[in-house]
Amino acid sequence: MAVVKPFRGLRPPPDIVRDLACLPYDVMNSDEARKMAEGKEVSLLHITKSEIDLPQDTDTHSEIVYKKSVENFSEWRRRKWLVQDEDPHFYIYAQTMSGRTQYGIVGCASVDDYMNGKIRKHELTRPDKEQDRMIHVRVNNANIEPVFFTYPAVDELDRIVEGVCGAEKPDYDFVAEDGIGHHFWVIRNPGTNRLIEHLFAEKVQYTYVADGHHRTAAAALVGMEKRGKNPGWTGEEEYNFFLAVHFPDNQLRILDYNRTVKDLNGLSPAEFLSRLEKGFIIKEKGKKSLKPVKLHNFSMYLEGKWYNLTAREGTYDDNDPIGVLDVTILTSQILSPILDIQDLRRSKRIDFVGGIRGLDELKKKVDSGEMKVAFALYPVSMRQLITIADSGNIMPPKTTWFEPKLRSGLVIHLLD
Repeated sequence: MAVVKPFRGLRPPPDIVRDLACLPYDVMNSDEARKMAEGKEVSLLHITKSEIDLPQDTDTHSEIVYKKSVENFSEWRRRKWLVQDEDPHFYIYAQTMSGRTQYGIVGCASVDDYMNGKIRKHELTRPDKEQDRMIHVRVNNANIEPVFFTYPAVDELDRIVEGVCGAEKPDYDFVAEDGIGHHFWVIRNPGTNRLIEHLFAEKVQYTYVADGHHRTAAAALVGMEKRGKNPGWTGEEEYNFFLAVHFPDNQLRILDYNRTVKDLNGLSPAEFLSRLEKGFIIKEKGKKSLKPVKLHNFSMYLEGKWYNLTAREGTYDDNDPIGVLDVTILTSQILSPILDIQDLRRSKRIDFVGGIRGLDELKKKVDSGEMKVAFALYPVSMRQLITIADSGNIMPPKTTWFEPKLRSGLVIHLLD
């Protein structure tokens, strides 16, 4: 069963939390991070994207960037912008977007659970990104940013969360510049903390990585490294655990994750449409934005027009957890055979656009000439994600987009 434990969180004072908290490091580039941190001396981006404090042409993976991160992290603690709780706690982190609130339990997940498969994943990690986050965890000796986990909902845990949030004023409560509300409670009752730990161990067989596969892998591997350097390790050391926010599966929503392609692989638009007819029923829909309405239904934007594509029977396998996915159909019927994009992870001809940006972003990229064609997909369900993870399968790259994103900086986990 799942090991999830309380910990002594490192947290900001309430009066600076709104300026300190930031989006995850991997949803922005360096220029965007500089702009987000502008006028915010305390922003955690100075630690998670520390290249913003260095010349613009600095290699983001250079030693000086990691050194600057450590320097800033030490300074934030020295100036009491981050202060460690005296006792171990679980925490509740709730987010409100478009009138809907989801409630997560913040606790430390187990390195052993990750290594033995009790923490289940649905995506492959890229070695370069994994290495980057390993260095960041290693040099700071901390999980600066949480990972986003889900678990099959447990009524008893839901009732605890409802009780705490209903009876106590949040320790942090603010609306970020993007309009998303963030609410955070420290669970101070020792008995409640013990009960949460017990319920995870008793009721939750597996937890699932929803978002943050690279951060999860990096945290676990650094924990294993530290074990290797300590022959007397007991398993209770803090480096055997890492920071995660655990949301019940019935509260989460997955958005679509769409694709744009730079060229038609030498084909004219007419030739491309002709080739598509083998795998799809095609209907031209004009200039009005078109959203897919169900599984195996796609929207395509090409030459200023939207098209409805419906996958023909025989192009997918509803009994195969991977074959049923629309990203699989798109790859097997269009990207690979027609557009000759064979490696979605490395190809420079394809880009991925999270559904939060909307269909207008797809249209803009094509109309500007940056891209030639765009595809909008129907989102994956939580049930599909869990089925794939349970079966040991891996989703194709860039399949799930979760919103809202966790803010980093509300609580940090130290490894010593």
